[in-house]
Amino acid sequence: MAELFGFEFKRKVPVDSLPSFAPKEHEDGAVVVAAGGGFGTYVDLDGTVRTEAELVTKYREMALQPECDAAVDEIVNESISIDDETIVDINLDNTKISENIKKVVRDEFLNCLRILDFNKHAYEIYRRWYVDGRLYYHVIVDEKDQKAGIKEVRYVDPRKIRKIREVSKKKLQAGQNTGTSEGVMTKTVNEYFIFNDKGFNYGNKAVGPSTNGLRIAKDSVLHIVSGLTDNQGTMVLSYLHKAIKALNQLRTLEDALVIYRLARAPERRIWYIDVGNLPKMKAEQYVRDIMVKHKNRLIYDASSGEVRDDRKFMTMLEDYWLPRREGGRGTEVTTLPGGQTLGQMDDVLYFQKKFLQTLNVPVSRLNSDALFSIGRATEITRDELKFARFVSRLRLRFSHLFTKMLEKQLILKGVMTLEEFQDVSMDFKYDFSKDNYFTELKNNEIAEGRINLARNFQDMAGKYYSHEWIRKNVLQQSDDDIEKLDAEITEENNSQDPRWLNPTIEQNMQMQQQVQQAQQPQGDQGGGQAPPEDQNKMEQVRQAMVTVDQMKKKPKANRSIQDQSKYKAAVQVIAKNPDIVKQMGTSQGQQTQQ
Repeated sequence: MAELFGFEFKRKVPVDSLPSFAPKEHEDGAVVVAAGGGFGTYVDLDGTVRTEAELVTKYREMALQPECDAAVDEIVNESISIDDETIVDINLDNTKISENIKKVVRDEFLNCLRILDFNKHAYEIYRRWYVDGRLYYHVIVDEKDQKAGIKEVRYVDPRKIRKIREVSKKKLQAGQNTGTSEGVMTKTVNEYFIFNDKGFNYGNKAVGPSTNGLRIAKDSVLHIVSGLTDNQGTMVLSYLHKAIKALNQLRTLEDALVIYRLARAPERRIWYIDVGNLPKMKAEQYVRDIMVKHKNRLIYDASSGEVRDDRKFMTMLEDYWLPRREGGRGTEVTTLPGGQTLGQMDDVLYFQKKFLQTLNVPVSRLNSDALFSIGRATEITRDELKFARFVSRLRLRFSHLFTKMLEKQLILKGVMTLEEFQDVSMDFKYDFSKDNYFTELKNNEIAEGRINLARNFQDMAGKYYSHEWIRKNVLQQSDDDIEKLDAEITEENNSQDPRWLNPTIEQNMQMQQQVQQAQQPQGDQGGGQAPPEDQNKMEQVRQAMVTVDQMKKKPKANRSIQDQSKYKAAVQVIAKNPDIVKQMGTSQGQQTQQ
């Protein structure tokens, strides 16, 4: 095989331990050819290449239309919020790697954004990917110092490059496991890109510049697609593809409406000319003479100061001249009224709405009369929620660009191998800065409803409903959430940090202690006793210490919400009175020694 341009990572040779008759699915739109062939192997596939190049051109023409441009601009602005300082950030919370590696990955991610100049050109990059449905970048690396990483990336026109996948097919002989028929196993042998500076769109030529080009290594090109393919799964489509028909219908209807209005708007005169018994030829000549006589228009030319005749020009307000034979009425002039339904735009508005629906853009967003309002979740239309989910899917698909670029950067710098990156990259998440508050409002209202409902269940907890049932069915907490939250609550209570003190629980605990003290008989308050205020504090601390000891002896799974509240209040009382706790501990130690 000929040497490929660019760098290529060394991969382990896969072992065919798990054979399958079903070929692996690919959404990159690569041209599949038989392994071992030369450039002439894919001459017959020029039709597919030419069609895809024409599609990209068609998508770009569509994006120039005002309605389509406004819809695309709305989608890109919703996906990329350029007002924030950080447009996108990487989230490594779920990745199972060390903190040092996480720090390196975050630094290299920021380096990749700088190479793309993403903070300045995020809008153009995202719009280009959305319109074309595909994005190609040539990764430039210093061959003498590959460990320095990526030096530069350059955009490649998708009409000038294609991905080629060489496959080999192996027949499965009919036997015990395959039945009476034969099957075919498909295996990918090699993948690379072909670049042709003249492009692949050359009309109906079956053999042309597409039969030769520069072969580029797979790892030297960044390639992401929209994820949409045709019904055969061989051609990548753009998100604008389903709007082609709707846009053509809208443009045709608008052109027809303009022509109809220009033709039917003015009133016209109808001249009925009495020709008597004249022969046909003389009757036509007589009508033409009358036409010329009444069409004579003298025009004053202000630039030259001349008076000239302009009857040689045909106008849109041309009258109708009809001969009338003897026996009928004489010469008559009537008017033909203009169109009566010129102000109806319902059909145009229908196709505009249909076009926006094909792009998943709410119609209200492109209505110039609509005012912007954040509103409440109950006022949010369903179209806005669908649009928010659509934008989230677009962001998830576009983030493949960061993953592929980060893969090349980390492998080139020796941070991890290709196999290691493939294991951890599935847990990479990317947080885009959001400019849509509708989803946040919806989540806040749902959380508020759950909290209010749980508060209503508080009196029934432990009597008609278990605490675990309330947490799972009312607060919608999973087993993992319950375990995690319990661990965090215990850690906060044990830390005795005043930031986590709950004033409501402390106030309830003090009220309970005051009620208990009021119910106890008044003791002897002779000399030698501390003031009543100090006695109250000491009694509170003593009861709090007893409560903490009891709760520590009680298994955590058997604690109720009331027990947990008492435990928190007791910990807070002890944390606020360290001197009394120390004094009581000293007195107890002296009593033990005696």
